[in-house]
Amino acid sequence: MFLYLLAACALALLLLVPGARAATWRGLARGHSRLRSWQWRQAQVAQSLSHKAGARGVHWLGFVRRHAWPIGLALLVLLLVPAALGLLRLRLPADTYDHRLERPRDERIAALLMGEQLVPPPTLPPELFLQRELEQARPLVRSANREWALLDAEFRQRLLVVFQILKERHGYEAVLIEGYRSPERQAALQALGPQVTQAGAFESYHQHGLAADVAFLREGRIVISEREPYAMQGYQMLGAAAESVGLTWGGGWRSLKDYGHVELRRPGVLRREAGHAHTH
Repeated sequence: MFLYLLAACALALLLLVPGARAATWRGLARGHSRLRSWQWRQAQVAQSLSHKAGARGVHWLGFVRRHAWPIGLALLVLLLVPAALGLLRLRLPADTYDHRLERPRDERIAALLMGEQLVPPPTLPPELFLQRELEQARPLVRSANREWALLDAEFRQRLLVVFQILKERHGYEAVLIEGYRSPERQAALQALGPQVTQAGAFESYHQHGLAADVAFLREGRIVISEREPYAMQGYQMLGAAAESVGLTWGGGWRSLKDYGHVELRRPGVLRREAGHAHTH
């Protein structure tokens, strides 16, 4: 954008200011004269080199000399494109969790993670998952697996710490909507379309017991809709708590945000990890 703005200003200056136009032509004339002088010197050098390098070397040197401007512009473009992509990557980091980064340490959370193992809450009655709103937000949720024992031990402990933080600090009772997911179920969800999930079988941390979908229990009803201020505030707290214990929160993804999703990322676990923004 800066280059386009600079070019537009220069063009406007040439069209509207006669003095600038005249000075530009004089500059171009001097540049042309210097270019001719440089070409003459290069020709002398080429003649000197032709006795050593032979006709083939002279041919290539002459080609470069005749097409100096196009070659120079091409090289400039080749340099600008990677530089622009590099700057864009710095401004838009990928949706990944880097375990090497140091994060602020909360001593209370660290004590929870290193202390005795927390006990999962009791299984919720199946009738709570029959409400239409829940099925619309989470297709096939009635048949989802909610067994804490099938979750990875480390992930389970971190998730229970998140649940405890939400309850003790914010008064939110979080509930597990779905934990482990079989490859067959993952494929069935993918078949429903990219608005549900873009990950196929073995392309989600759910298949490894390293991901969970979470909602909130309020007055005997599961609250999941992001349109409800109560739920949306809870999801923001969920994201902060999840990140504080080293989990990745789906609400922080750039594409297809999944506010109720948290996962523990481990390098080399998934079949496809590079180039995919999320693994719901």
